[in-house]
Amino acid sequence: ENRMVARASAIALLLHGSAGLQVGGPARTSVAPIVARSSAPMMEVSKLQPTLPGTLDKRAERRRIMSEDKYKRGNAPFDKTIHADVASKMSEQFASTLVKEMREASLREVTRGEGDRSIVFRLAKDYGFCWGVERSIELAWAARDAYPDKPMHITNELIHNPGVNDLLRDMNINFIEKTEEGKRFSDIADGDVVILPAFGASLEEMQMLDARGVTVVDTTCPWVSKVWTTVDKHAQKDMTSVIHGKWAHEESVATASMAQHYIIIKDMAEAQEIASYIMGEEGALTDEELLAKYSKAISKGFDPKKHLKKIGVANQTTMYKKETQAIGKLLEKAVITAYGPEHAAQNFAAFDTICDATQVRQDAIQEMSEAESASELDFILVVGGWDSSNTAHLLEIPVHAGVPAYHINVPSCISADGSITHRTINGDIVTTPNFIPLDRKAIVGITSGASTPDSVVQECLEQLVLLKSLSPVPA
Repeated sequence: ENRMVARASAIALLLHGSAGLQVGGPARTSVAPIVARSSAPMMEVSKLQPTLPGTLDKRAERRRIMSEDKYKRGNAPFDKTIHADVASKMSEQFASTLVKEMREASLREVTRGEGDRSIVFRLAKDYGFCWGVERSIELAWAARDAYPDKPMHITNELIHNPGVNDLLRDMNINFIEKTEEGKRFSDIADGDVVILPAFGASLEEMQMLDARGVTVVDTTCPWVSKVWTTVDKHAQKDMTSVIHGKWAHEESVATASMAQHYIIIKDMAEAQEIASYIMGEEGALTDEELLAKYSKAISKGFDPKKHLKKIGVANQTTMYKKETQAIGKLLEKAVITAYGPEHAAQNFAAFDTICDATQVRQDAIQEMSEAESASELDFILVVGGWDSSNTAHLLEIPVHAGVPAYHINVPSCISADGSITHRTINGDIVTTPNFIPLDRKAIVGITSGASTPDSVVQECLEQLVLLKSLSPVPA
């Protein structure tokens, strides 16, 4: 059944409380309906077992899998006419006249409304869709057009944007179900097509798909692949990879699977715990305490006494750049303190693996949050998926600078009663009333996550304009 619904008008969204945005897909007359194979043998939910550290050259194994004819990767693995057509459809689907007007304005701002009901939108210098995300969407879309009659699956959300993922569902692409026990690969059969998302996939999943005889379309962001190259270098030097990231995040799972021994730390507080252990400070975690606390974030057979002597730092590409840099400096100092400066080069390594797109968007919102720039703003609106790591960090920067900011994922977060439902830096979803001034002109800073189409940003801004224009002015 086609799940695509007609997009409600902005007025209807505001006045009638639409359930939220769904990015509509184009007509896909070339895609035949795909009937579920009820006769296919059911597989149990699979939790793939990680490869034991030191038992496999993971770089060589990865390259072997990627060299297969059935493994489609690179910027344009399909017929060039397919890619050209998809690029044209994407431009039409995701473009925004309002965002384009802001981007081209001398001060990167536009005004909508008049007098006290007017609202000024000021766009960050860098924002929104990055090249890696656009590339991932194009590859997935092109795969559907290249294999219109084949059952197609994806191992995870393509990117952290609800509208884009719904667009793929509308193309009859099956999202592999995730459970606490593992992923349900029961619908995949020989000859099917399987898409790997922008975050990448674990080496164990790549091996399983290689053995299944399916066609794989790899949309992994090249910046994620760059991190895998970094952990390859750690392995060559017999170093443990210390990964700055979130242990359950798809990208960190994939990166950890490419490493030999590893530990994943999410923030400076955890880095300080590891540094304290390395230096043998009083009150540091014991071996048992460290293994218990990081049980889900370490490689099999991890021995802190052995595996924290030689370390290399890598990161989930969407983490906050300044924190990654600070963590690297802290751990380098800890290693030097513990083993002496003369052994620093052989005991510690750090490479810059924060992606350019993440960095420039963070720099842009940092500039917008500085006192002189932020003094005129009523708040900053951050648009992007609530489970998007890079978008979450865009929220942290203004909040830590004392600038009001709201992270929303769909236009319907802005309600006709003058409230906004948003995600906080702690991950809570809360509703704040009276968030925008109705008795005077409002000035709002605008940014969006790397997986957020401009069209979604425009619909959110349309909600604000309507709220200002239709709400009664307070007495």
